[in-house]
Amino acid sequence: MPNITISIDEKLLKFGREYAEKHHTSVNALIRNLLEQTVKTDSTQWLDECFALMDRANARSRGKRWKREDLYDV
Repeated sequence: MPNITISIDEKLLKFGREYAEKHHTSVNALIRNLLEQTVKTDSTQWLDECFALMDRANARSRGKRWKREDLYDV
């Protein structure tokens, strides 16, 4: 994996190191993940994340069927 050099404000780097330590990761991994999320071309990733969140919510409709018109009822 290639290395790069970046310039970061000292305070920002300090906060980044503290955050990384709290989350058991490294500043390098934080930057890599942020860059990957920002430039990733997989346009369906957000959809996969939405379905994963819905699965974790463990909500039940109790048999209620929704129609599009129901969404506009206030």
